Amino acid sequence: MTEHDTEAHPGRQGGYAAARLRLLTEERLTGPPLRTELARATDRWLGELLGPAPGVALVAVGGYGRGELSPRSDLDVLLLHDGTTGAPGIAALADRVWYPVWDLGLALDHSVRTPAEARKAATSDLKVHLGLLDARHLAGDPALTAALRTTAYEDWRAQAPARLPELRELCEERARRQGELRFLLEPDLKEARGGLRDATALRAVAASWLADAPREGLEAARTLLLDTRDALHLATGRATDRLALQEQDQVADALGLPDADALLRRVYRAAHTVSYAAEVTWREVGRVLRARSGRPRLRRIIGGRGGRGGFVAPERIPLAEGVVEQDGEVGLARTARPEHDPVLPLRAAAAAAQAGLPLSRHAVRRMTGAAGLPVPWPAEAREQLLTLLGAGEPAVAVWEALETEGIVSRLLPEWEHVRCRPQRNALHRWTVDRHLVETAVRAAALTRRVGRPDLLLLAALLHDIGKGRPGDHSETGAETARQVAARLGYGPDDTAVLATLVRHHLLLADTATRRDLGDPATVRAVTDAVGSAAVLELLHALTEADALATGPTAWTAWRASLVADLVRRAAAALDG
Repeated sequence: MTEHDTEAHPGRQGGYAAARLRLLTEERLTGPPLRTELARATDRWLGELLGPAPGVALVAVGGYGRGELSPRSDLDVLLLHDGTTGAPGIAALADRVWYPVWDLGLALDHSVRTPAEARKAATSDLKVHLGLLDARHLAGDPALTAALRTTAYEDWRAQAPARLPELRELCEERARRQGELRFLLEPDLKEARGGLRDATALRAVAASWLADAPREGLEAARTLLLDTRDALHLATGRATDRLALQEQDQVADALGLPDADALLRRVYRAAHTVSYAAEVTWREVGRVLRARSGRPRLRRIIGGRGGRGGFVAPERIPLAEGVVEQDGEVGLARTARPEHDPVLPLRAAAAAAQAGLPLSRHAVRRMTGAAGLPVPWPAEAREQLLTLLGAGEPAVAVWEALETEGIVSRLLPEWEHVRCRPQRNALHRWTVDRHLVETAVRAAALTRRVGRPDLLLLAALLHDIGKGRPGDHSETGAETARQVAARLGYGPDDTAVLATLVRHHLLLADTATRRDLGDPATVRAVTDAVGSAAVLELLHALTEADALATGPTAWTAWRASLVADLVRRAAAALDG
């Protein structure tokens, strides 16, 4: 930048810096108002820097184009020109805008292109095309910006059958690299699955007109993630998206939350909303693209005399009472009446898990209006819950679909307390709620080893239900398990066994790895706690399932052999 250029806008540059500082420190704005005012102030400043420029437009793209300007966000800016200004003139205009931005220490992602060059770049680079979908005029010739936006959207819709699979693979690759936001103790708010990048991808899918994301709660979730990132930027003074452990208390305080755990629970719930919306949306995209490819699943002709003149619709295959499979999803039959069938949500969930198919979002939404189950539960409701839990890995996605719409918490009110609750333990890879479901999945593979598989599955689902409450979570959880078992219709003896399993779910692992197995007192401590060989058998399977669901290092061959040795000794003692 020349000396003349440096002196050209000292007042404008100082004025913007002062306005920016005031917004960040004095006016106490937060959330969308802060981002909006930062974007407006930046818009005015950049427009003044450009000045009169015929045949040229300054365009905000990406996050800045959406007006989501966090305190340390990059400025994504495109200098668009029609080619009539020579290369030296365009270079001078670019210097006039870029250098003052750099002088203030702001990160700048910039490019200089003609409309034809911008279109070509978008065709060859998906990320460029995504940025142009959020193009917003800042200064100069508005017709250039309007034409660019029109072309970007027309091309996006025309190319959607090819570009959406590319976008999906980009999202999946990022998830493999960054992990699932709602299970990370130090999540990346932008890049991890369920983060801001995924929310932006859903906007792009909607812009294609091929499919649309579920709207309920999605914008609120995206806003919460943006608010958290704003607080993180202000707390660290850096352009970071990673919510590191050492900054979580400060960010929580800035957002008016009591502690870091409350912060993570809010962030996890928002991420859950985004990731579920993404799952549903990409499933719909796949269905639409399959239909367009001319290779749909089983179909039949509906309407018209003799089958003529009708339309083609996917076949509906009955799975259970009121439950059907249609086009790769499990939905409700036309005759289903959730408001009169309180068992329907569990029956549909069990059928979906057994078939290894996702629950249709429309069906889940309809089932939120299902009648409440009587207390105690009817036998069918209890059996369907156990069928769901016993289905293994497919149960996870089905459970989370129910959880997203609040059905799980309505069936089991105690679940709400552990939902999205973080576990600050290096061994644990899941939040409390997901760990419980994963434990049930592992227990499903062990049911042939025990005489009462139903109690094993239920104990797996409830063994950590007391976490987050005052006192020992095993003792608190045992009392909660008693309440749940009674509600589900179990008798006093089964309820006592379930409470024992929850109360002592850590007993075998802790005893086997910390005490002398040759000491009769060690064995006696176990036999006194379990009381019978049948309970010992259940506790052994629960211990293994719990450890397998914790993480890859929690159940080693060494630990398994120690626990097995302890169980053999205790079983021999119980046999007399």
